[in-house]
Amino acid sequence: MSLLQKCVERAALRSGADQQEAQQAASQLAASPIIQSGPHCHLLIEPDAFYTHLFSLLGLRAHGLRWHVCYSASTVKFIERTKKGPGWLHLEGEVVNVFGLPRSRMDSYNICGFNGPYRFMLSGQKCGEPANEAAARLKAILPNTEFASAANAIKAGNQALWGKAFPPQVRLLQLDDIDVADLVADHLEDPGSWFSTRFVGDGLFAHSIFEEIDNLNAGPWAGWIRRTTDLFWGLVEGKIFPLRLRDKVLSGGYGSRIAVRFEPVSIAAALRRREIVPSLLTTFLMTSILPGVRVLGGCRQTVYYPLMRYVVATALERLGERDLLNALGADIRPGVWGHRVLKPSDGYPFLEIEKSGSVLDLLSKYGEQPLAQACGELASFTSDPVWAELSTCIGNGTIHSRSPEWQWAQLS
Repeated sequence: MSLLQKCVERAALRSGADQQEAQQAASQLAASPIIQSGPHCHLLIEPDAFYTHLFSLLGLRAHGLRWHVCYSASTVKFIERTKKGPGWLHLEGEVVNVFGLPRSRMDSYNICGFNGPYRFMLSGQKCGEPANEAAARLKAILPNTEFASAANAIKAGNQALWGKAFPPQVRLLQLDDIDVADLVADHLEDPGSWFSTRFVGDGLFAHSIFEEIDNLNAGPWAGWIRRTTDLFWGLVEGKIFPLRLRDKVLSGGYGSRIAVRFEPVSIAAALRRREIVPSLLTTFLMTSILPGVRVLGGCRQTVYYPLMRYVVATALERLGERDLLNALGADIRPGVWGHRVLKPSDGYPFLEIEKSGSVLDLLSKYGEQPLAQACGELASFTSDPVWAELSTCIGNGTIHSRSPEWQWAQLS
């Protein structure tokens, strides 16, 4: 927790907070250990992101908390599916190209990559000009400068949007995968860190994790935690690619241009050089599982996060790490549904803000709705084939509430 607090303090200082405010943000995290972890690294006014932030603001306001701490995955591409992703927005019924990038570049690159410059363009079909009047008004709010990465641009843009329309009583604090990379490096450079001495150590713990993930994918929980990479992604020229741990070396992709010895000093150095970035499992280990922080995520996270805890706990038990295992067992409701809880009223947050005058008015509007009305038809659950498969397994008894893999969900 102390290292995560330092990470939060750094992020607060970068966002414009003074030293005292940054320390207050770190103190809040220890006192109220909650991080929003649902949306990817989008501009705040992207619908999925916007209404998730509103939902968190309702809770922050109810508890009188000052800082909205969120983690947004930035190892994603500009396009996640057709006309949707960090590279796109929908304004006034028109698809807007956030950075004015060609399709080939959006298909191939990840927003965490330092292959800029990136600048907010908000262009339509006619490249170089705002797509419509709403895009022009939005562009006037966003920073008119260049950024080394799209993720840095989005974080800066979100600070500008927050200062313009969101309640001043709450400050925005954003973490992405580069922030987590530095957090992991902090652990690896600390000789007293459990992650440095035991998780990396001789590599036995890491291999135990891989074995448990493979076991899950050989049974009814298949697909919930995919072993797409081993703990870290390689990052070269703005693109990420899988790494595999073999013979105490992380390597793979791009003709094995990345080869990192699986030892604390080497991994920390590669993280600092931005040659590798943490996987989602490593991110949750650093930001939630080890420090005991609750994460508010989406419909799939409500299943894969408890399974991540199960994988870690099983490895701990196998290697006799009883103290940490007992500490994990004491966590109360470590993961909660918190992404896409509010169903958008019209799907155009920027125009909804302009129409209502402020986000405060929207908070009152949504806060007065009963949950059953606010969350709509739960399409993110009911239309998801992975959830349909889970439902089938529950129906035939293959998976049930007493399944050993589910014991770390802490639903009681």
